[in-house]
Amino acid sequence: MANILRHKEGRKAVFIAIIGNVFLTIFNILVGVNSGSFALITEGAHTLSDVATSIIAFLGFEVGQKPADAEHPLGHGRAEAISGLVIVIFLCLVSFEILRSAIIKLFFGGEITTPTLLAAGMAIVGLIINLLISHQIIKIGTSINSPGIVADGHHQRTDLFNSLAILIGVIVANLGYPIIDPVVGLIIGVIILYTAFKVGRDNINNIMGKVPSEELIQEIHDTAESVPGVYGVHDIRVNYLGAYATATLHVSLDPDLSLNEAHKIAHLVQNKVDDKVDLIEGVTCHTCPLGLEYDHEQPIDE
Repeated sequence: MANILRHKEGRKAVFIAIIGNVFLTIFNILVGVNSGSFALITEGAHTLSDVATSIIAFLGFEVGQKPADAEHPLGHGRAEAISGLVIVIFLCLVSFEILRSAIIKLFFGGEITTPTLLAAGMAIVGLIINLLISHQIIKIGTSINSPGIVADGHHQRTDLFNSLAILIGVIVANLGYPIIDPVVGLIIGVIILYTAFKVGRDNINNIMGKVPSEELIQEIHDTAESVPGVYGVHDIRVNYLGAYATATLHVSLDPDLSLNEAHKIAHLVQNKVDDKVDLIEGVTCHTCPLGLEYDHEQPIDE
């Protein structure tokens, strides 16, 4: 049931992103051409790329939902983080093209015009729509723990700054400084590039298995230690797999327990951590005799 709900919410996030960005693409370009705003046309190209990245995020999400199989015994969850990296590539390409066009206008004799106030009106509309879309996508992506959808939401959020920069640029250009329009385009390009860096860093950390938060480690520790018969928990390790993670941990038990009793407690720990810690799907518990000190990095017979 949880997977069905997650799938439904993921589809909802992508639908919101695509519909919103198709609208913004059409009107940013139309208004940009009619008002003479290079920055608005630039933003139209950016929102067109948003449609593509939303589709990429959804494809990663769909693959990540596939269950484990013989070739992927831990599932396909990392597909979502991989889709986030593909989005980074798109962001870098869009940023490069925007920066190139802006630099040509500013330093190599490109035509600079003063946009009409129509562009300011479109910037305000874009600001409102981007605020609503990005908030909803990030909210959904966070609730279902989808790195790809969260990455797409943060990508969408950069458009807030773009719309604000366009609005300020149009006003300043109409006060007698038309050069501000390509300057705003340059700023948009830099913002997109910075967003690509942040999204890339987060998804690479996910794939590389960066050390999880102290809060997650503590939650796993407390949940395992709450099982009767467990006298201590240590060596907790978490392996991220996109939207979920697996965990291994060691528990200290009474050394006089039978193998059967120790085995039973280990399974109780595994089941409880799996059930109570939302992020965790799959737990391996190793039992240690209470009071025995040894280096877990070394073979037991040393």
